[in-house]
Amino acid sequence: MANLPWIEKYRPATLDELVSHKDIIDTIRRYISLGELPHLLFYGPAGTGKTSTILALAKQMYTPTEMRGIGIVRDEIQTFVSTQTLHKKGIKLIILDEADAMTNDAQNALRRIIEQYTATARFCFICNYLSKIIPAVQSRCTRFRFGPLSNEQMMPRLEYVIEKEQVQIEPEGKKAILQLANGDMRRALNILQ
Repeated sequence: MANLPWIEKYRPATLDELVSHKDIIDTIRRYISLGELPHLLFYGPAGTGKTSTILALAKQMYTPTEMRGIGIVRDEIQTFVSTQTLHKKGIKLIILDEADAMTNDAQNALRRIIEQYTATARFCFICNYLSKIIPAVQSRCTRFRFGPLSNEQMMPRLEYVIEKEQVQIEPEGKKAILQLANGDMRRALNILQ
């Protein structure tokens, strides 16, 4: 963990550790408790917690053994979703990070897979630009907008990392980092590191 980038080393591991978007977290918790997780579409600027949220959700839904089968799936999705699940939850979680980089043809192919395997799989699309996701995919997902984080939301996490890493920094330095980060927690931790 010594050489691990701080953005990974200090990535929130649980939904409780996420620093913002409580309304989104509460809604997701409600879906989990009801056993009715929909297909998800997380969108918004970089560094606002989209990937951290879905990874924390996956950790809550699956045991560590089951987590080995969960990843950011880019190839052979059809094969993955069509094979039988080996865990008690009954659904597979397919996370498509940077989905806005996918071609329209690829998104159309995924739309058909989503329709075919809704009983056994849930898709989570993560993107910065909602406009680059085709309407047919958008309409099959519950959308959540992740806005930029406020300085008040970012400061506790920044101070936590400063303390853990024993970084010597003046209060003005912290304020400067937050100003440069402009609502992007990833950028704040990269600047700090």
